[in-house]
Amino acid sequence: MSVWKQLYDTYEMNVKHVGEFESRWEGQDFTLLPVSHTTQTAHVTIIVTPDGEFHSATHIEKGQGNTLIPSTEDSANRAGSVVAPYPLHDKLQYVAGDFLKYGGVYKGENAHLAYLRQLKAWVETAPYAPLESIYRYVQKGRLIEDLIQEGVFSATESGELRWTWKEAGDKPPVYGIVTGGLEGTFVRFQVRSTDGMHRQPWRDQAFFDSFITFYAARPGTEGLCFVTGKQERLSSKHTNKIRNSGDKAKLISANDSSGFTFRGRFDKPDEAASISYQASQKAHNALKWLIQRQGRSIDQRVFLIWGNQQPDLPNPLENTLSLAQLFGEEEEFVAHTVQEGALAFSDALLGFKRRLPKQEVNILTLDAATTGRMAILYYRTFDQETYFKRLERWHTEYPWEYTYQDANKKRQVYIGAPSLKDIALMTYGTRGNEKLIKATVERLLPCVIDERRVPTDIIRCLTQRASNPVGMEHWEWEKTLSIACGMVNKKEEMTVSLDQEINDRDYLFGRLLALADYLERRALGQDNRATNAIRYMNAFSQNPARTWMTIQSALQPYQAKLGGKVLFINRQIDEIGARLTIEQFTNKPLSGKYLLGFYSQRHELYQKREETIKQEERVEV
Repeated sequence: MSVWKQLYDTYEMNVKHVGEFESRWEGQDFTLLPVSHTTQTAHVTIIVTPDGEFHSATHIEKGQGNTLIPSTEDSANRAGSVVAPYPLHDKLQYVAGDFLKYGGVYKGENAHLAYLRQLKAWVETAPYAPLESIYRYVQKGRLIEDLIQEGVFSATESGELRWTWKEAGDKPPVYGIVTGGLEGTFVRFQVRSTDGMHRQPWRDQAFFDSFITFYAARPGTEGLCFVTGKQERLSSKHTNKIRNSGDKAKLISANDSSGFTFRGRFDKPDEAASISYQASQKAHNALKWLIQRQGRSIDQRVFLIWGNQQPDLPNPLENTLSLAQLFGEEEEFVAHTVQEGALAFSDALLGFKRRLPKQEVNILTLDAATTGRMAILYYRTFDQETYFKRLERWHTEYPWEYTYQDANKKRQVYIGAPSLKDIALMTYGTRGNEKLIKATVERLLPCVIDERRVPTDIIRCLTQRASNPVGMEHWEWEKTLSIACGMVNKKEEMTVSLDQEINDRDYLFGRLLALADYLERRALGQDNRATNAIRYMNAFSQNPARTWMTIQSALQPYQAKLGGKVLFINRQIDEIGARLTIEQFTNKPLSGKYLLGFYSQRHELYQKREETIKQEERVEV
């Protein structure tokens, strides 16, 4: 089943949400758009009375102007000097009858007359009292004059719409909101009802229905819709503004009248595919709604997952703890052992799945190479059971230990998997190129949902960065180290817990490094400077035998300072050194497995520090 059919079905199954406004970020409301509607950023609100008289007007604060408006195919795709009015709310040149009087210039057809013709046809086809009030007002042709008298605009003595220092009073706020000239001011209308309440057309279902009825009655070419499989009125102009209100890129475009990209393949657009207006509107509106509601964006690349009936689903990009919050089981994941963490995640995932209807799971990645064209970079659809099994495997098979700060900045530990963005950031650094980060996240996505191995070059890069702590801040190195261990562990299939029985050369060298770091850190006490083990970590990974001699020599002053308190650590160093054979004690570079030995040994030491100190104190000098 195609992505367009899935999106169309999603719209049909969630049609109850049309016109219901939600908020994901403060001050940014969104809704599942009705058919034949889009969104625009408005700058000025004009309130009219039921009799069609001007009541008041005000500017709209920056960031608050997102407005749901009726739209035609032509107006949604207008560009340049093309005259294609939006049916109700629009820019000054369309809605103001006195646009020419105040210095405006039409480059072609009179835009205001075209606006009035279309609005009149709407009023006559699908009458609605508030709509008629707005129509009677704009017919008067004094919109700009009213805005000047209200103080929204300022005009010079010659009638120009601009503010100068010669004008009395403060500069009207709208001049700082509209980009470019005031001819770009977008005006929206409200109707003041008899009880003093303002009827907002952009939140009024009756307004939506009125325009849908009017626009559905227009003639058009019918044909087979490739999405629904029905004979319906086709569309050749598809919507934009998919990722946000300023997005001009389209997923479907039939504009090939110059350049002839498809010469020799198709003569007409419908030879490639034909999509009905209703299917196009519903699929695109569902996609916009899902992106606003739950999409993840990295440098304009959108990662989206949804279900047809219940859109909210665990996102494969998130870490284990974020998914725990979705399940409502966060406390369960702050676990002390790998087994507890894996079991808690599996149980919570099972409980969450039981609350969901059986449905298809869709995973989609979008990005635009140019300002006008967008592409689907990745699309997969699964049955829900398969998706949850693969998600569970990623988070529970060979997990690692990660730290985070809660709302109170308290350090907590969870067992599981990191987010894909964190993996990408730690692979190339927090200052890494955004394009590289988003490409890496895209490469990691199949590791979760297609059960592929983590790419070798990503593991190698993580290992190299984790081996160079001097070049990073401490928090970044700790995070890089834990993620590097987690990704190496996905390959090596080991655990966080220290395995005393492993005699692998790389693992043993890693343990030696951790013991040296711990011993020197004990001696340094409150001094936070880097230990020799950390400073030489990169050299150690490339030439372990030679560098270990340097590190061990540097340990002697600290061993003398601590005296009998480090005999327990010294014995462990001796024990591990004895397990390295002559053939193993070479300068052959270490693999990422040495990080597992380093992390596990260090984890063991700090987890049982109090017990270790007591053991040291019991040892006789």
